[in-house]
Amino acid sequence: MNTRETILTRIRTAVAQAPEVPEPARDYLPSHTPNNPQILLDLLAENLTDYRAIVHHTHEDNLPDLLNQLLSAHGSQTVLVPPGLPEHWLQASNAQQIEDSSTHTPHDLDTVDSVVTGCALAIAETGTLVLDASPDQGRRRITLIPDHHICIVRTPDQIIASLPQAMPRLDPTRPLTWISGPSATSDIELDRVEGVHGPRTLEVILLSATPQPGDQR
Repeated sequence: MNTRETILTRIRTAVAQAPEVPEPARDYLPSHTPNNPQILLDLLAENLTDYRAIVHHTHEDNLPDLLNQLLSAHGSQTVLVPPGLPEHWLQASNAQQIEDSSTHTPHDLDTVDSVVTGCALAIAETGTLVLDASPDQGRRRITLIPDHHICIVRTPDQIIASLPQAMPRLDPTRPLTWISGPSATSDIELDRVEGVHGPRTLEVILLSATPQPGDQR
């Protein structure tokens, strides 16, 4: 008998008379947040900000102007566009639009100033955006390589409270990208470094269908 078998035999002997392990109770709460659209919106904005994302509120008619302002403020000369991004979203921007292509190399994508996408949904309790590579979001790598990502979240339809509520709404066969704030990591001395694994700047536009109090123009 080798050492491994000796150890396993001792463990089996020690637990031979142990009682059966009871099934764990799985009566978890699916959410800790009231199902109120305004509460969910406020909580999402708070948690996104806590993760150092820059949050904007606007409505459908003002979205092109706001995108133009954000791209101009960032100094973006080029913007990467997923194939299904609504054309009118960038109609006010002078930045050169670059349609995503499978022929783009990582070096090509690294030269683009910004990328604008939609999302599959946003989770209020964790401040997380989920992208599933739908046509308005594009392939995963276009949101990982450019240094500036603007993501549009439709409110209230795309905001849900919690992770347990998110999972049934997502297709597990699709490539899912979960984003909680700009890319950041810390070394052993907890010195924070941003932009190592993705964009250093994440801006999130919470988009309503009609004007709301506090909208940006």
